Amino acid sequence: MSSDSALSNEGYALDVSKVFGKVLRQHRKGLGLTQEQLALEAGIQRNYVSLIERGINQPTISMLFKLAEPLNCTPSEILKNVENLLNEQG
Repeated sequence: MSSDSALSNEGYALDVSKVFGKVLRQHRKGLGLTQEQLALEAGIQRNYVSLIERGINQPTISMLFKLAEPLNCTPSEILKNVENLLNEQG
């Protein structure tokens, strides 16, 4: 699926939110971190981590950088994982 066709699909933004949350959860759990620990290390509220992981909220670019650091990865790695998962679902 090309990015143009993905962007034109109805509900695509919702899928991205949920997939981003799934990727974030995988990274977090892979490091054995709780939502609370990730939030503390990223300097954000725990409930915000929960909202992102459930696909309810979408993080800003600044938030993506804050989340990547305690996850020991780069923001681009997180986004690449999201892109790969979306392509698998496509």
